[in-house]
Amino acid sequence: MSTEKAMAEKGVNNLGKEVVGNCQGRVVGDFPPSLWGDLFLRYTPDDQLMQEYSKEIEVLKGKVKSMLTTSPTSCNNIVETMELIDTIERLCLSYHFEDEIKDKLEKYFNLDVDYKNEAYDLHTVALHFRLFRAHGYHMSPDVFSKFKDDKGSFQEALKSKARGLLSLYEAAHLRIHGEDILDEALIFATSNLKSATQIIDSPLKEEVEHALVQPLHLSIPRVDARKFISIYEKRKQHYNILLRFAKLDYNLLQHLHKKELYEISRWWKELDVPSTIPYARDRVVECYFFSMGTYHEPQYSHCRVLLTKVIATLSILDDTYDSYGTTEELNVITDAIQRWDITQIDHVPEYFKSFYKALLELYEKFGEELGARGQSYAITYAKETLKELVRCYNVEAKWFNARCLPPFDRYLSNAIVTSGNYYLVVASLFGTKFATKENYEWLMTKPKVLVASCIIARVVDDAATYEVERDMRGHKATGIGCYTEDKEVSVEEAIDKFYEMAKDAWKDINEELLKPSKHLRDVLIRILNLTRVVQVVYNGTQDGYTHPTRVLAPHIKSLLVNPIII
Repeated sequence: MSTEKAMAEKGVNNLGKEVVGNCQGRVVGDFPPSLWGDLFLRYTPDDQLMQEYSKEIEVLKGKVKSMLTTSPTSCNNIVETMELIDTIERLCLSYHFEDEIKDKLEKYFNLDVDYKNEAYDLHTVALHFRLFRAHGYHMSPDVFSKFKDDKGSFQEALKSKARGLLSLYEAAHLRIHGEDILDEALIFATSNLKSATQIIDSPLKEEVEHALVQPLHLSIPRVDARKFISIYEKRKQHYNILLRFAKLDYNLLQHLHKKELYEISRWWKELDVPSTIPYARDRVVECYFFSMGTYHEPQYSHCRVLLTKVIATLSILDDTYDSYGTTEELNVITDAIQRWDITQIDHVPEYFKSFYKALLELYEKFGEELGARGQSYAITYAKETLKELVRCYNVEAKWFNARCLPPFDRYLSNAIVTSGNYYLVVASLFGTKFATKENYEWLMTKPKVLVASCIIARVVDDAATYEVERDMRGHKATGIGCYTEDKEVSVEEAIDKFYEMAKDAWKDINEELLKPSKHLRDVLIRILNLTRVVQVVYNGTQDGYTHPTRVLAPHIKSLLVNPIII
């Protein structure tokens, strides 16, 4: 009998600690139960109300389209149209007007605009910069030079311009490497906005406080839209037509999202995770939140369902390797997944048999659904990335079980894969029009933008969960632990370094999103959005996925439980 098995039978974990909560003589992760119960299984749609919403939306859509398609010739009208585009995007209505917005931005970017004109104040310049950059146009940061004094510092008078500072702050998050003026702008804007919150009034104060916690570029558009609708309504100057449109559209999409989550909840209930896999986190609703953050638009409805199932099964695998299996068991599980053959079910541990069967059946169903769309090849790419992921999970598990701290570079090369983002990006293409062999082949090369996303997912997660990993599990084989040991620095210094790595990786992503891009922008946006989800879920020192009460529950209630009162 192995030492590990003997210790497990005695009720002692591999760190020599007595088992607190156990299942069949082994340690079980002390994860809180689901917050949602059967809430989404009880959803009853009001189709008649939604039809009424749809009819009114079509009328409003035509009116807003007319507002967008006018042809301004003066500087003032261009400024107004850019403000309109920004408002439409922040209200999450832009998917209705993609062609119109694209045409306007293309036209305006190619104009010989004189940003030294007095009409272009700090707010306006920063807004234009952010919009152009967000749509892939490489606008030069030199436009901010006019706001500096003779000493090369940002002008003292700007410190009292809260709206301008906020716009500068948001724009600076789209910086790329070598843009020192934007690095300086972010520091300047952040510092002065923190001071300004003591003197500015609502709703701008509310907007500033929200931005300091969650910058727009690092936020999930659908989450930000719910917050922005309430802020926009409080503004003295706003378009009632846009406000009405946004509320109706928000509720209509929520109706669709609830239908999807109802379907997913039925599937999850059949798996009966709390009973069949009691050591795993019961987080299917939170998994759906990841999918909705990746694409919230109605045309991606089926894709969200598929991706949620991928994320939910990935979560179970993560917990199996990270919180439950012994080294010998995980070696067998890893081999079984590499072989991907139902005959391997006789070899895997008893507790894993039902899940192994469900995993293979799920991918078989995926293959049938995608095959009907002529995309059966997508399954091959997903399987290969999943196989790589579990191999890397197994490496991490061996480090943990051996209480081994590898060199940080070795840890990071493995952890980039175990972040899960590589696999999730591949799966996020399921059922989309851009799930082409060419795009999959490009993703398989692990391009710079994808590696950057994985780095952010890993280091932000590690920084947020370090104390929990250390206190609850008693091990240091995490990124922070490896870094402190390898570099001989304090935990505080390591966490600071991890956030610096995340900032650099965001610059890589921003750079890859700028035109001209060799790759389809739709794929790049999936990478961007998945990275945004990570930033929201692991904001600060919170593991919002494992412990969703404080971080994710408020978002989920707003997005999926409570409609906007109209």
